[in-house]
Amino acid sequence: MFKPTVGPIIGHTTPHHARIFLRGESGNAPVFAGLRYRRSGELRWSSGVFSQLTKRRDMCDVMILNQLAANTAYEYQAGWFSPTSPVHTVESIRELPLHWPREIYRFSTHSGSTAVPRGYIVGSCRYLRMTAGVPSLPHRGDRIFASINDLAQRSTTPINALMMTGDQVYIDDLNIIAPDREYKEILSKYRTAFSQPHIARLMSGIPTYMILDDHEIEDNWPANKGRHDDHLYNNAIAAYELYQASHSPAHELLADGRINHRLERYWYQFANGDIEWFVTDSRTRRNLTAGNRRILDEEQEHALCNWLIHSPARVKFVVTSVMFYPDRRKLGEDAWKGFPEQRLRLLETIRTHRVKNVFFVCGDVHGSLTSRLTHSEDPHFEVHTIVSSPLCNSRLLPYARTSTFMLDQPLARTPAGEYRHQLTSAVISQDNFAHLLVESGQLRVTYHDRCGRPVQTLSITLR
Repeated sequence: MFKPTVGPIIGHTTPHHARIFLRGESGNAPVFAGLRYRRSGELRWSSGVFSQLTKRRDMCDVMILNQLAANTAYEYQAGWFSPTSPVHTVESIRELPLHWPREIYRFSTHSGSTAVPRGYIVGSCRYLRMTAGVPSLPHRGDRIFASINDLAQRSTTPINALMMTGDQVYIDDLNIIAPDREYKEILSKYRTAFSQPHIARLMSGIPTYMILDDHEIEDNWPANKGRHDDHLYNNAIAAYELYQASHSPAHELLADGRINHRLERYWYQFANGDIEWFVTDSRTRRNLTAGNRRILDEEQEHALCNWLIHSPARVKFVVTSVMFYPDRRKLGEDAWKGFPEQRLRLLETIRTHRVKNVFFVCGDVHGSLTSRLTHSEDPHFEVHTIVSSPLCNSRLLPYARTSTFMLDQPLARTPAGEYRHQLTSAVISQDNFAHLLVESGQLRVTYHDRCGRPVQTLSITLR
């Protein structure tokens, strides 16, 4: 067996279930992916889990592990191979004497308890410029993941998830000079971006959740969509579904425990004990018509509001790849600033139903910050934003600064009062990632620079 050409990537993980993405390589004979696992400390491996890889899916698949033990450390090996006989099937290869790759990967299932602290890493906007299919200075785009790996190893509270909130790849990094529009070119970018050594090591051991933003397609999509961009969109979204959405909870499980490859939507939910996440698709379901502007489609807005009102979660994280607030002074119409009616409906839902401990987790702006939103006439209302961006900036793109944002006026005015916001941190204008630690009475947010050094730490009291 050979090592995966991309992956393995640990995707959606629960106390009893894990999804593991990997890619093989095409050949003249059938190609199969294989995986085996065991509890850490045990000698005996499980029976192999196998899948046949196809060119139609770029030799990728997601392996499903069910009936795992909760709060348990596991080891696994993964790879791909082509048997000498072309008549083999997934059932028949189980009897073959296989030589597994030597590398052993590790992951842990979650605890179902509501009484344990939870840790998360949040980041966005990882720029890895590609020229003629070759990354320029790839160590720059991969360096910060070495720091995240180090933090994960040192943290006394396990990292439950890596939440990547958009622009994991820049399909349009050379959009003016030599735009990538063809499926083959876009797939090449994904393979290169996700196979760099430090990010590959990180994603092989920590459950990784992703959602797209504009650069997975084109800058400021769909506002900048041209007449001939349907071809680009179809290719970009097909690659996104293979490499990012495939291992997410957006895919339902079938009754036999296998993954349903049909994908109805990109937004999804997941939970760790009494902490829940709602990951929105704030990019592909937009309606830009003047009479019904929406950044989330009607179905998604309804599901989000229903979750906010009825979920018993102690802490609720809402991921939106673009800024929820504060608004940018310039170029802010691509974010929630351009959809004020829908934003106000969400805020009013939270306020009128007195939903507590709601945090909007965002990226996109190439600057990191936290901010608190209150209401002039309702002392019970409080919402926070946590922004983490970028993981790796381009030298051609500016960092956000405090002056970037509109901080001198209310976010919204209604007959019931004003929504007022203020920064609760400095604006961090360098490559960084956020470490979130949810404890019994507080959420601690620590921003780290690309070398892993803490830049700023703050605590938000939970209510």
